[in-house]
Amino acid sequence: MSHFDYSIFQIINHWAVSERFLNPFMIFLAEKAQYLFFAAIVFYWFYPKQSNRKMVIEAIVAALVALGINGEIGHFFYRARPFVAHHVNWLIPHARNASFPSDHATAAFCIAMAIWLWIKRDGWIWLILAAGIALSRVWTGVHYPLDVTAGMVIGVSIASIVHYLFRRFEKMTKIMESLIGVYESVEGNILKRTTMIRKR
Repeated sequence: MSHFDYSIFQIINHWAVSERFLNPFMIFLAEKAQYLFFAAIVFYWFYPKQSNRKMVIEAIVAALVALGINGEIGHFFYRARPFVAHHVNWLIPHARNASFPSDHATAAFCIAMAIWLWIKRDGWIWLILAAGIALSRVWTGVHYPLDVTAGMVIGVSIASIVHYLFRRFEKMTKIMESLIGVYESVEGNILKRTTMIRKR
């Protein structure tokens, strides 16, 4: 499996040479595209729709759980990154920490899947972007294909499980709705005070 994984890595990573015109885009995906997911969380939270805030809470909970799982896996199973173990086309700076599984792929697929479970049309766009991030992490030489595949599996699985649990257990849903209610109450008071100050 390791030999096959490295063989696929070599094919993708070599595109950094044969298709070098795409390198700036891949570098952007590998380093910066994750911030688009953070922006999505903020956008959907403030977009005036009650279900969006439930979706955002699910996405955040799932991402925290999934990244926590990644951390535990990294403690018990250390895999050196490609640029540490091999001569590769290394396009972006990166710490020499554990390579498996990919946190970038995990977080991206986790949030994308959480969105897909609520809003299919938007979700497909975010899943495609998550796949682009996963590919770019191999292209730029900081992950093996198995690293990002594991990240995808963990992210999608945890997002699906969290969504199921919130749907299955009414108490969890009520806690979520209570938290949203408290926030919206505070938000409403702040907006009222801001409006009053402006009118003075």
